[in-house]
Parts: sequence; C-alpha cells; structure tokens
Amino acid sequence: MQTGRQYQQSDKKFNERILHLRRVSKKTTGGNYISFSALVVVGDGKGKVGLGLGRGLEVPPAIQKGITQAKKHMIQLPIFNDTLPHQILLKYKASRLLLKPAPPGTGLKVGGVVRTILDVAGVNNASGKIIGTRNQITNAYAVMEAIKRMKPRVVAQKKQEKVVEEKKVTPVVEKVVEVKKVKKVAKKS
Repeated sequence: MQTGRQYQQSDKKFNERILHLRRVSKKTTGGNYISFSALVVVGDGKGKVGLGLGRGLEVPPAIQKGITQAKKHMIQLPIFNDTLPHQILLKYKASRLLLKPAPPGTGLKVGGVVRTILDVAGVNNASGKIIGTRNQITNAYAVMEAIKRMKPRVVAQKKQEKVVEEKKVTPVVEKVVEVKKVKKVAKKS
C-alpha cells in the first residue's frame, strides 16, 4: 500500500509515500466513532527525511496532516556513496533493527517500511533486518531513531593527505651542534 507523489513548495521537491493507512473504530453509546490514521514519509532524495502520523475523520485530511507533521520533523541522514555510513543495531520499544551499508549495485535488501523510508531518503544500497515486531508504525519510528543516531563517515585517506601536505609545507629546521673532543694525556711518572 505505497503510493508516491511529488510535492513542490518554495523550490523544494519532496517525495511523499503513504506507509500505512488504517481505519480506527471506537465504540460509543450512540454507535461507532470512525476515524482514519495515516503514516506518511516525506523525503527529498538527498538525505532529508521526515515521518508523520496524521489522524482525521476522512482519508485525505489524515494524509495531509501526516505530510504536515513529517515536514515539521525532518532530519538529515548522512549518506556515504549511496549507502549508510556505518552499521547500526537498535532496540526501540518492541522492535530490534539492524541496518548495514552495502556495496554499490546491491539495492535495498530490507523489508517493510524500512525500504520505503531509505528509498525516500536517497539511500540506494543497504541491507538489514527487523526483528521483534510486525507493527509498521513502531518499525518506522525505529528507523527514524536509527537515522538520528547515525554519524557521518570520515574518510581516512583525506586525513592522511592533509597530514602529508602539512609536513611538506612546514620546513623542519635542524640545529647542528659541534662537539669538541678534548684528549687528556696522562703523564707517566
């Protein structure tokens, strides 16, 4: 149940997808009170992604409320070579989530809502596993928590190049110290 559409506001394009849509019924004295709940993810494909849960008496207002909430709570995902910067294992409520970076050409080998969230965020290669719960709302919030905890990857080659360049730029001045040796001749008596 994934639908996507492009949304443009103030020169920013966001890709919106509905992750989960459900009909909620509550028993009251006069009968049933029916409302709708929509879990929506919004992303720009360059690392920014947001998740929103909207509720309304009809489906379109619920989706619109979810989109609004998702845009207010967008976070930045540090992407490294179209994949995740590092592996992460996270426990969030009842779900346990494992996300790993993957080599180019692998694709998204994750299930459920994780694939949709990473796709909207702009990650093209990743693998992972969801353990513990099948609740899509909990799993979606677990993915967002994992994204918040990810740190950008620093490439070691760049650091080494900078160090080498700094060593070349700063000349080393050596002081030459001359030591005079004095020989003592002992007199024999």
